[in-house]
Amino acid sequence: MFKRLIAAATVSLLAALTGIAYGQTQALSGGASMAPGTGAANCDTQAVGKDGKPLTGAAKNSFMKKCMRTAAAKQCEANAVGSNGKPLTGAAKNSFVKKCVDSAVK
Repeated sequence: MFKRLIAAATVSLLAALTGIAYGQTQALSGGASMAPGTGAANCDTQAVGKDGKPLTGAAKNSFMKKCMRTAAAKQCEANAVGSNGKPLTGAAKNSFVKKCVDSAVK
């Protein structure tokens, strides 16, 4: 029981520190491709059809949903680190990424 509590606290701390560090590197580099609040704007600029016209209606909604999930999955995979500091692999990584993406997209 106590080990689980320590593991959960460690993972939470690592996630928080990673988020803080990520925000600082984005601010320092001037890049904001995945900074908070810009994911939707980035996907919105990419929502263009084959003919070069902006997507509208259901096509845009579908594209935005897929784009946001893809962006969240990339970010979550980068944050998939175990309590021992090593990258997660296999089922543990898949479970972490799935939960992370589901919570990020809601």
